[in-house]
Amino acid sequence: MPNATELRLKRAEKLLEVGFDDGSRFSLPAEYLRVESPSAEVQGHGPGQKTLVAGRREVGILRLEPVGHYAVRIVFDDLHDSGIYSWAYLHQLGREQAQRWAEYEAALAEKGLSREPPRRR
Repeated sequence: MPNATELRLKRAEKLLEVGFDDGSRFSLPAEYLRVESPSAEVQGHGPGQKTLVAGRREVGILRLEPVGHYAVRIVFDDLHDSGIYSWAYLHQLGREQAQRWAEYEAALAEKGLSREPPRRR
């Protein structure tokens, strides 16, 4: 599995750019990373337990925290920080971005949910 050779956080654009030693590069939006978090809170504890995370269109990334030489913890500005994104998982997210995003949008539509954050009163 490829190893990450570069992580570049673009806060203003709400993007994480990741380069790998196989030459692949991905530009991953913060919203996409948040809704696909590898945390148990999002993925559940077994097959079919994934939680659909809505309302994160405006989410940003506060910081990246290295985890050994194999992963990074992403701290989002909605204070979600429990997912550890291995290089393998980031590479998979990059490769499968179009398919996963289409499935996410379809699931939101099916449940009548939105990417927009809830309105404050």
